[in-house]
Amino acid sequence: MHTDRERCVRAVQSKDARFDGWFFTAVLTTRIYCRPSCPVVPPKPENMTFYPSAAACQQAGFRACKRCRPDTSPGSPEWNQRADLVARAMRLIADGVVDRDGVPGLAARLGYSTRQIERQLLAELGAGPLALARAQRAQTARLLIETTTLPMADVAFAAGFSSIRTFNDTVREVFALSPSELRARLPKKNAPAAPGALTLRLPFRAPLNPDNLFGHLAATAVPGVEEWREGAYRRTLRLPYGHGIATLAPEPDHIACRLTLSDLRDLPVAISRCRRMLDLDADPVAIDDQLRTDPLLAPLVDKAPGRRVPRTVDEAEFAVRAVLGQQVSTAAARTHASRLVTAHGDPIDDPEGGLTHLFPTPEALAALDPESLAMPRTRRTTFTTLVRQLAAGTVHLGPESDWPETRSQLLALPGFGPWTVDVIAMRALGDPDAFLPTDLGIRRAARELGLPSTPAALTARAAAWRPWRAYAVQYLWATDSHPINFLPV
Repeated sequence: MHTDRERCVRAVQSKDARFDGWFFTAVLTTRIYCRPSCPVVPPKPENMTFYPSAAACQQAGFRACKRCRPDTSPGSPEWNQRADLVARAMRLIADGVVDRDGVPGLAARLGYSTRQIERQLLAELGAGPLALARAQRAQTARLLIETTTLPMADVAFAAGFSSIRTFNDTVREVFALSPSELRARLPKKNAPAAPGALTLRLPFRAPLNPDNLFGHLAATAVPGVEEWREGAYRRTLRLPYGHGIATLAPEPDHIACRLTLSDLRDLPVAISRCRRMLDLDADPVAIDDQLRTDPLLAPLVDKAPGRRVPRTVDEAEFAVRAVLGQQVSTAAARTHASRLVTAHGDPIDDPEGGLTHLFPTPEALAALDPESLAMPRTRRTTFTTLVRQLAAGTVHLGPESDWPETRSQLLALPGFGPWTVDVIAMRALGDPDAFLPTDLGIRRAARELGLPSTPAALTARAAAWRPWRAYAVQYLWATDSHPINFLPV
């Protein structure tokens, strides 16, 4: 969007928050960059220039605005609605791959050369993978500076910087303040959280309907791994350097997030996975406008706009749970998953009680005795084949997954039909166009609305909803009285 100058100028002059994260405005006279909704008086159009990423602004020598804090804007929805190389690379960078494995590690995960990745990211985002990872480190550093009492040396290394000097120079360059000055700006009444526990706000583009989002996560929660407590969804996280617990609660203009981490180096990854699980980088206005073009779907959208697709923090975990849920009730699927967690999950300590384990890894599940699984033999075969393929790396589910290729791999496994593959594509891989025409709830909702109810006819009608059919699924599911559609009381 940053190449459409006229549209960008209009967005800045109207302070349209919908475009936060889509592009960034750099002011030539002040050398400051802002989000489109910055509350200050907009600069003259001739003094504006536009960039596709904060990293590109920083590389061009612009500093982050102290008023609108562009580094905390929602992420671009582009990276969650596309499956090309750039989008897959951006999802991996957000997951901390460059910080852990460098650009060669990023290239290896994607199956391309480092030169190809550099070239494509520079062409579309104006910055290479190292610059994009550096911008993310700067944002993580700011969070740690403002929400903890950690010494600055600990902040530097937890944020992923290799030296104190690089940390100091980067913070000064990006925010025009030293780390100590950033911390000194905090209001005295807002006491920073204790080390290891961080409280922050996750922004999103309005509107956001929390009913089906948190309702689905709470209704399908696996005991020991997830719970709903006092208006918040809590779950354990398996992270690169350790483990964590996320507590997430919907607020009118943000998601309240509390993270308890065994290693603070996991902060950016934990934030990225929570945002992805809650689909916070979606553009609900564009999605709902497209779905409203169908006159039979429009009333559902108008009644409760801003529905998101409830996703996951662990793609392999969701695939396992999807198999456990084949042809059984939600309660039965939770029971199966709970037994696996108790027997094969890694135990953890929860300071608040209630959560006891991390969900078992594919490697742990591949080693179990199939005869111990209380399920029909055919589903047992499906389960054991999946976990063995995941453990061996033959099938890989992750942020970098190529959606069509992964679909083909899953369909080749015994017991994997279109419904199972599409629900994994929708909720684990994040494909916004995944569709479930054979789902009984979808067919029942279609029949009640006057839509075609046979899979072939419904698929043909749903062509007009593309590329947002996964969101249409949420609106159709919401016509039912199932607990997944309601916030727990």
